[in-house]
Amino acid sequence: MQEDIERLIQEAVPDATVIIKMNDGVHLNAIVISAAFEGVPPVKQHRMVMAPLKSAFGNDTLHALALKTYTPEKWANR
Repeated sequence: MQEDIERLIQEAVPDATVIIKMNDGVHLNAIVISAAFEGVPPVKQHRMVMAPLKSAFGNDTLHALALKTYTPEKWANR
């Protein structure tokens, strides 16, 4: 499942670096780093990532996702 979620995120944000940590079978933590987030408010960044995951949430493959998004500059400076 972890690989499927990563693939879906990368399809939605093609240049993204995606780091996923599995807490258990249905709870994930994800960090997504992308230049596509430049100038985009955090809420819209999260929508960009979450939109392709609707089916995973809808069929109970994924129950919860803790998401953090960064531009490459913010990731480097964190």
